[in-house]
Amino acid sequence: MDTKEILKKTALFGALSDKELNDVLATARQRTYDAGAAIVRQGDPGARGFYLILEGRVDVLREGNKVAEMGTGEFFGEMALLLEDTARTADVTAAQQTTCLVMTQWDFRALLRSHPDMAASIMIELAQRLRDSGRALS
Repeated sequence: MDTKEILKKTALFGALSDKELNDVLATARQRTYDAGAAIVRQGDPGARGFYLILEGRVDVLREGNKVAEMGTGEFFGEMALLLEDTARTADVTAAQQTTCLVMTQWDFRALLRSHPDMAASIMIELAQRLRDSGRALS
């Protein structure tokens, strides 16, 4: 499945037009991590980016305890898109070779400025996800 098709199948980007999806793809960068590689570390600054898994699997750990596994089409680091200077809340490690689409906070905000219609659908999904994460951690 190509990257655009994966984006279309995600809750975060699924409602976007083809032009908006193309602009997301032009803004974000692909990055591949070897099995065992740390993608993000708990406590590190979050502004480095948001990650959408294109291929592979990751393990999510909090305080060294595995709390989730994620695979193709799933994403993490969404708080980094919304909040300034927020620390990562978990370690995320590649469980196998994993390719992610990575977008920085600055690129995301520029994208929303150029596509204000896209902002509402993305923000609703992010808010719901943050709410659900907060409930799960309580």
